[in-house]
Amino acid sequence: MSIELEPVIRTSLSKQIADQIESAIVDGSLKANDRLPTEEEMTQRFNVSRATIREAMKRLAAKKLIRSRRGPAGGTFINALNAAELSDNLITATTLFVSMNDISIEEISSTRKEMETLCCRLACQNRTLEDLEKLEIALVHQSDVHISAEAFCAADVNFHRTLADASHNRMLSFVMYCLIESLQPVANMLSYHFRERSVILNQHRRLIDAVQARNTNLATAIMTEQINYLERLQQDAQSAHANRHD
Repeated sequence: MSIELEPVIRTSLSKQIADQIESAIVDGSLKANDRLPTEEEMTQRFNVSRATIREAMKRLAAKKLIRSRRGPAGGTFINALNAAELSDNLITATTLFVSMNDISIEEISSTRKEMETLCCRLACQNRTLEDLEKLEIALVHQSDVHISAEAFCAADVNFHRTLADASHNRMLSFVMYCLIESLQPVANMLSYHFRERSVILNQHRRLIDAVQARNTNLATAIMTEQINYLERLQQDAQSAHANRHD
């Protein structure tokens, strides 16, 4: 059997250094806000040139794993990432997974229902006055009668993301950030021709009130009501689309 052999590509020194530092972050050896050695110290430690160290730092900065600060107390530090910075790749992957594997409306709705009702339960238990204020601000923005359909969908995403943050469970909030950002805009834009804004706004108003009152049963019931409502609209939108192409 004959095979064609491709040239061996050697991993660059800068990538090896960046990978070592990233591995140290993953295994906990380096933590958020830890200061990295100076450029001079790293050239000696890794026995490489300054240019190689700078390229390694560029690789880490591109992943938002480090940040630089000038001044006497400056240097290069391990970054403390938030959900927005971490979730971009997951959002893209989730969106592709849904589109390429023909995920059904029912699957999307059942996933949202389970995850968002959990957010409601935890928000009722853990919400603060600041969380309630953020939810009110999100609702005011969404209530603007002059915003476009796309802007209304974006405001809807922001409302649900704010509710997830009110759970004060950082892992759940991160997972929900990916789920909401990747699935909800698609679902919303599919059904916005059929949706009554007033219905969504009324549901959100009642949801805030339930979370404020720490009424878990009511909050989860309202969330279930909204997801069921959107599922029906999405089915109507798909049916209308299919009929136009018959």
